[in-house]
Amino acid sequence: MQKNVSLYPLKFRPLYKDYIWGGRNLEKLGKKLPGGKVAESWEIAAHRDGMSVTSNGPFRGRTLEELVFSLGESLTGTISHKKYKNRFPLLVKFFDANDWLSVQVHPDDVYAAVHENDSGKTEAWVVIDALPDSMIIYGFNRKMDRKELAEVIREGRLKEVLGYRRVRKGDVVYIPAGTIHAAGSGILMAEIQQSSNVTYRLYDFDRKNPDGTSRPLHIKKALDVINFGRTPVNSFMGGIRTCPSPGLAVEYLVADPHFCIQRVTIEKEAGFTADGRSFHALVAISGLGELEWDGGSLPVKTGESVLVPASLGDYRIRGRITMLKSFIGDLCRDIICPLEEQGFSPQEIKSKVAGLSNAIDAVGSEHPL
Repeated sequence: MQKNVSLYPLKFRPLYKDYIWGGRNLEKLGKKLPGGKVAESWEIAAHRDGMSVTSNGPFRGRTLEELVFSLGESLTGTISHKKYKNRFPLLVKFFDANDWLSVQVHPDDVYAAVHENDSGKTEAWVVIDALPDSMIIYGFNRKMDRKELAEVIREGRLKEVLGYRRVRKGDVVYIPAGTIHAAGSGILMAEIQQSSNVTYRLYDFDRKNPDGTSRPLHIKKALDVINFGRTPVNSFMGGIRTCPSPGLAVEYLVADPHFCIQRVTIEKEAGFTADGRSFHALVAISGLGELEWDGGSLPVKTGESVLVPASLGDYRIRGRITMLKSFIGDLCRDIICPLEEQGFSPQEIKSKVAGLSNAIDAVGSEHPL
């Protein structure tokens, strides 16, 4: 590792995944794809199934894992380092649901640690583009328990009990671990998730791999981890839009114990601060801009992602661009207090920011909601 190198915003080489449900729609984001189907572009990742490699600056060629171990909390932040030590906690990706994903569910941290030696997987989708009739599966269309679901699966009737929902450009879908779900065809999304690659499939639409084999199902484990008491409507919230300065809109979309997500729209320029508590993972979903800091600048355009080190300090983004900003947050300081200061009531905050109820349950009664 180079000595005395000042930290700077990092870009990484995309990691492409060729799952059978992919297509070519990532080209709409400006991606230069390899041949064949491309389902996902892992943008910022430090997982055994995919490791980001730095593509800019003095750390070019270094993996994100190497940088996390070498730079510690100066890169990841005091909050992230306290919770996750030398492990980068998020996996940021784009994905092209050119065909239906499998009907699936992800485990929580406890189950994943015991059974998979991995993290649990809570995730959130932000729809970048969708066909007019695009659908997702989310939960069930009626109340279910484990015994009944197992019987439905044995009888081949799973599709009869699934909950379907239409989605459109701009929608946010919050998917806590334990939620049965699938994305339908014609959807292009950004995904922010825990750094995990554990998926339990319940149904794969009877598809075959190119070699004629079927992808494995994981019925028992799926039944173990499904949260049968979850109310699906709680995960389709519109967020809260604020305008902290002229030409800047910040939408508070998700506040989960594992990550917070904001959608930031800049009309001309806006300033931000990485104050040492968490990195900022920025994903450009439309437009073009320039990220400037004390020491340099970096162009950013649709389909690109940037990891801003936690200790970078003040930075600015100039241009006309919409980005997702993800970070490991403090519930009061980063979500509740700023929104209350802008006049939003506690009940309004809780009812419009996805994941906030989960976060409150996780941190306890110290918070005012």
